[in-house]
Amino acid sequence: MINFNVPPYVEKSVDYIKKAIANRKICGDGEFTKLCSQWFEQKIKAPRVLLTTSGTTALEMAAILCDIQPGDEVIMPSYTFCSTANAFVQRGAKIIFVDIRPDTMNIDETKIEAAITEKTKAIVPVHYAGVSCEMDKITAIAKKHNLFVVEDAAQGVMSTYKNKSLGTISDFGCYSFHETKNYSMGEGGAIVVNNPKYIEKAEIIREKGTNRSQFWRGQVDKYTWIEYGSSFLPSELNAAYLWGQLEVAEEINNNRLANWNIYYTKLKPLQGKGLIDLPFIPSDCIHNAHMFYIKVKDIEERTDLIAFLKSKDVGSVFHYVPLHSAPAGLKYGMFSGKDIYTTKESERLLRLPMYYGLTSAEVDYVCDCVFEFYVKYV
Repeated sequence: MINFNVPPYVEKSVDYIKKAIANRKICGDGEFTKLCSQWFEQKIKAPRVLLTTSGTTALEMAAILCDIQPGDEVIMPSYTFCSTANAFVQRGAKIIFVDIRPDTMNIDETKIEAAITEKTKAIVPVHYAGVSCEMDKITAIAKKHNLFVVEDAAQGVMSTYKNKSLGTISDFGCYSFHETKNYSMGEGGAIVVNNPKYIEKAEIIREKGTNRSQFWRGQVDKYTWIEYGSSFLPSELNAAYLWGQLEVAEEINNNRLANWNIYYTKLKPLQGKGLIDLPFIPSDCIHNAHMFYIKVKDIEERTDLIAFLKSKDVGSVFHYVPLHSAPAGLKYGMFSGKDIYTTKESERLLRLPMYYGLTSAEVDYVCDCVFEFYVKYV
């Protein structure tokens, strides 16, 4: 069976986990947490990167830092994971969903301004599949209306927009290191704080509302409860697992990109015949091969193709069900404008196997199976 996903693993991670145990320091902010944070700060050129327990809690921290209050409105695409919305719903916000672009599956930047009201507090672009949203236009809109921008870059580690790392182009960026991501700590994430004036507050929120980080740096002689916070620190064991991957981050990235390119090249003839659509990468974006998806005719054809691939021992899956049509989406949000592409395109999208260690021979086999399914149309 060629699984849809296999969590990334490198042997050194086991050694680092053992070292964390030997250090007798397995709670947060130990040696490996600091190594991971420093690696990101240097790699993406960010003032501060703080590891969190998940991409979800990174978003929750961002919502607190944006001072989201009950009644505030937050704009985002409906085509995203529920965590994007939950982080702001938890603060009492109303979610305003807008349509996506069919080419990248990202928020349609031309639809954002019409969704802004006097209650709007933030815009949350989601970089789908590690391909950037049109950030120049989004940040310009935010500046014009004095809004926060929080990048949901859960899938965007190692991707760039106009030579800027995803997660660094706005007020706050949020990464995920879930087992389905390019780099994983099982469950984990990180918040990127791009405005230095929020660094101290971010550290306090992350440390249960205390100034413990300042205490450990010797800036205060004791630490105390300063304001609201929570326990957002991941275990050192998780950070140690992640550190092993960050040491070979380029190798992992190159392996995924090589397989992505094989998929694209081999399946392009099917696109040429009008049978499927392939991913689109804007010229000013560099992506990280987070996923490889195809778009088929409709949901019925997708269901048939998933079943066919399964019969060939190939795991394939669809992705998000649009949030605005979900029970919680109806309760906590509303769709601004018309749903022209969100539902239609979501029902066409099918993800093929993609993970570190997937072999070129396995990618060839998956492509052969897709061709076999479409042989009746060729």
